[in-house]
Amino acid sequence: MIQVKPITGIPEPLRASAQPQDPAFFQNPYPFYSDINRSNPAFFWEEYGHWCFADFKSVSALLRDKRFGRDILHVASRAEIGLPEPKPHVADFDLTERHSLLNLEAPAHTRLRTLVNRAFVSRQVEQLRPRIRQLAHELIDGFEENESVDLIKAFAAPIPAIVIAEMIGLPAEMAPQLLNWSNRMVTMYMYNVTHETELDANQAAADFTAYLRTVIAERRQAPREDLLSHMLTADRDGDVLSDEEVLSTAILLLNAGHEATVHTTGNGVKSILESGLDPKTLFASPEQAEATVEECLRFDAPLHLFTRYALMDTEVDGVSLRKGDVIGLMLGAANRDPNRFADAERFDPFRKDGANVSFGAGIHFCIGAPLARIELQEAMSVLFDRLPTLRIVEPPRYGNVYHFHGLEKLMVAWR
Repeated sequence: MIQVKPITGIPEPLRASAQPQDPAFFQNPYPFYSDINRSNPAFFWEEYGHWCFADFKSVSALLRDKRFGRDILHVASRAEIGLPEPKPHVADFDLTERHSLLNLEAPAHTRLRTLVNRAFVSRQVEQLRPRIRQLAHELIDGFEENESVDLIKAFAAPIPAIVIAEMIGLPAEMAPQLLNWSNRMVTMYMYNVTHETELDANQAAADFTAYLRTVIAERRQAPREDLLSHMLTADRDGDVLSDEEVLSTAILLLNAGHEATVHTTGNGVKSILESGLDPKTLFASPEQAEATVEECLRFDAPLHLFTRYALMDTEVDGVSLRKGDVIGLMLGAANRDPNRFADAERFDPFRKDGANVSFGAGIHFCIGAPLARIELQEAMSVLFDRLPTLRIVEPPRYGNVYHFHGLEKLMVAWR
């Protein structure tokens, strides 16, 4: 987890303030983003205490910029850059992140990603389309006779949780427990995390780890045709993964493998229903379904802020940075940059200038992006085909977990 050291002396015109836990902000951060992109897309966010970049060009470039990384301790000591020591009461959580692809830099990142990447390439996940459609139909069968339903709980959350669990080699019936652990662990990325939240996230990490250690031991004795067995048996010229590396990778894949997809499904269905567009036209062909999903990812992204350390003293857009400084890359703001997108505030699945940075870029481009895209295309296609009169029946509310951006619930009806 990235740690921020204090910075002072920033000129007032370059500073901006938005309280991440203010409902007025996290329910709709886009007016703030719009103001920033029209004034100072490179700005110092007072509440976070670090520089942020909000325009599409800068965010896209910085995601690929090797002057910045998710880790800093491979090029500096804590004392050198003033980072505090790890907190003992979150040791179990920190253990899950020690070998996380999300936080490693080359060459450690290259090695680990090479050993696990095969399962997530497009030709592999394409084979999952029938299973995803089957799950979507089964879930709709389970609630179609109801008057209304929370689409997040009944549809958006189960599909990616079951798919990633089955890919890794865990039973589908474990999906609710995996969701519980994951949801508690990601609260560690909230702004201004409380001690109680840290303790609960650490307990979830400890329980998750204990469960996976048991499964890993079983797979070492009796490998199967699943991703966990693949990671345990992968051998690249004598290079194999340790149990700790397999553990971190499995937890990352389980957590990241559903979090963004759940949020994008909920946010995307909300965007489609509020747009007034005919869902039938938005999923009329595989090509249009793909374009619709990409616009959902652009218009209301599932992750709004991703941080990097400066690995050296450097300068970006006139901003001087010291080695060890944190920068924030504002994915949600970049996706609504009025200098990059025509009518950026409008949901338009037919736009000709479509693009987004919702899955990141560079070496940390989301390894599960091909799977997430297929899950979104298939799940939403089935949903709107089965329930063409779907409508929102309660005002949707986003969860207080900025920088993750997803709905707490989405109450819909179809009769």
